[in-house]
Amino acid sequence: AGERSWILSQLTTVKVGPKMTHLLKKMEHGYPLLQAPAINKGDAFTQLERDAQGLQGLLPPVVRTMKQQVERAKDALASYGNPLHKYQMLMALLDANETVFYRLIIDNVELYMPIIYTPTVGLACQKYGDIWQRPRGMFLSIQHRGRVRQVMDNWPEADVNVTVVTDGERILGLGDLGANGMGIPIGKLNLYTACAGIHPRKCLPLLLDVGCNTVALRDHPTYTGLAQERVRGKDYERFLEEVMDALNEKWPGILVQFEDFGNTTAFDLLHKYRRKMCCFNDDIQGTASVALAGLMSACSVKGSRLRDEKIVFMGAGEA
Repeated sequence: AGERSWILSQLTTVKVGPKMTHLLKKMEHGYPLLQAPAINKGDAFTQLERDAQGLQGLLPPVVRTMKQQVERAKDALASYGNPLHKYQMLMALLDANETVFYRLIIDNVELYMPIIYTPTVGLACQKYGDIWQRPRGMFLSIQHRGRVRQVMDNWPEADVNVTVVTDGERILGLGDLGANGMGIPIGKLNLYTACAGIHPRKCLPLLLDVGCNTVALRDHPTYTGLAQERVRGKDYERFLEEVMDALNEKWPGILVQFEDFGNTTAFDLLHKYRRKMCCFNDDIQGTASVALAGLMSACSVKGSRLRDEKIVFMGAGEA
């Protein structure tokens, strides 16, 4: 409970860059304040706050506590039977009131983790263009070559500690989803905040759009990315190098988590950058380390040695 309280307290105290500071100053008063999910409290604004911030008449008269807001959201979610509908409601809550969203997830991790991440996030990625409502995260496309650092400066946060980056080629077990794979970095970083206490302002969901080889998806009218075949070879490598250099220059020491890259690039990227930057590949190292930890713990409980056990490998994942 103490750790959770600390996490929630951090959600209101964070250093932001000049662009975001200017944005918050503009949104300190009146209706725009209700449109800023990082600082919006919804109907939890007190009467004194409503007087001070020009919110009288813009909210229902009742003043709710955060606990009441969370219970209301929980009841609403329970009324949905379809997991994708639950996902859509949770993302709408995230876009409206981040503090209530994270309070809800932190207090109910086991209940909502399968919604904001696997397995539901897979379906959300497949339907990403159909359910898209509001941009979240950063999209860098191959068309930004030569000015990636300039484009990255459009991100409003001055202090980013971690990015989860994917090019969408191998999303879970679903294959190449291209730009629709943005749901994965968003969902993974939701868990970074809810489970590890990393402030959401310090997290960057990053999608690298180099095309998509799933023709049916690429040609769909609601597809959100570049409608072209994937760029490979030297052009791809140069683009990735420009992205990595820009990340390291803008936010020195940033943790880069490679997520859901295809077999053709995942190992090469890890080999190239693991000695240059703070980075890891979750599909190669994360899965493998958790599996090893489970085996070691099982041996400890059993009182045996790992070298004496017989182990069967099933599947052919990155790990």
